[in-house]
Amino acid sequence: MTQMNMLQAINNALDIAMAANDRVVCFGEDVGIFGGVFRATSHLQEKYGRARCFNTPLVEQGIIGFANGLAAQGSTPIAEIQFADYIFPAFDQIVNETAKFRYRSGNLFNVGSLTIRTPYGGGISGGLYHSQSPEAYFAHTPGLKVVVPRNPHQTKGLLLAAIRDPDPVLFFEPKRLYRASTGDVPDSDYQLPLGEAEVIKEGRDITLLGWGAQMEVLQQAAELAEKAGISCELIDLRTILPWDVASVERSVLKTGRLLISHEAPLTGGFAGEIAATMQERCFLYLESPIVRVTGLDTPFPLALEKEYLPDALKIFEAIKRSVEF
Repeated sequence: MTQMNMLQAINNALDIAMAANDRVVCFGEDVGIFGGVFRATSHLQEKYGRARCFNTPLVEQGIIGFANGLAAQGSTPIAEIQFADYIFPAFDQIVNETAKFRYRSGNLFNVGSLTIRTPYGGGISGGLYHSQSPEAYFAHTPGLKVVVPRNPHQTKGLLLAAIRDPDPVLFFEPKRLYRASTGDVPDSDYQLPLGEAEVIKEGRDITLLGWGAQMEVLQQAAELAEKAGISCELIDLRTILPWDVASVERSVLKTGRLLISHEAPLTGGFAGEIAATMQERCFLYLESPIVRVTGLDTPFPLALEKEYLPDALKIFEAIKRSVEF
């Protein structure tokens, strides 16, 4: 075991993947000798050379188009989009090419070896172009997997699983936790399963569900609720697409209540999909309406970031309303 932060865990996972398979290549804006804007790819170019870790032009659509071509020819590309806010120029490549390549070729060709890494989320005073959480846009597209880790141990295991998964994976990294989240990480090569939620804490009164950086906030809210005598079950979804319906359903049938929290705006956020599914499956067992505590339906603000983000107090108040309904 080694104490690592999330960036070190990403770097370690990339190092292991590149050492194990010489078809693995990393590229993106400034990922070479500079090590990426957050230094996630530090020293990889020194170790594996400019042919396997290299800079690209500032052209996100080109990065993913190039990645699709590499993957289609048998390489294992890991493309970095510098901020998730800038993934939208590559949206067409991802949803129309990456996601559909295998389907439209009748399984003759695929780009399943592609992994796209990108930092997402607020909490760093980055303003409206460096703080968004766009996971819901991609969850609408069959053919992709969408993964969001919450700590270094999970990041390494999920990233290695994403790199080796037979489907293309979008790997959203909560940049607020890049250096803030630390913990013991196995030095060995290991993977965590994609598509499986993790029950972090068992409870009886309400299920709290989230992913990525929001898990830390939900945990704080659960501790406040425990002091008020409310027992919370805490679940990290980990994979947004495909999401673990069975685990969430099992928990909601037990507690009778569900609160979902994410940083993205309320309207069209992935919490809406989860709420609709649980309403269909658990309606007769629900003790109160399913609650969503999310970002606001406005562009991400700079000066009012704390007001925008769903914090522990907002979630605690929502927990009380749900339990007292």
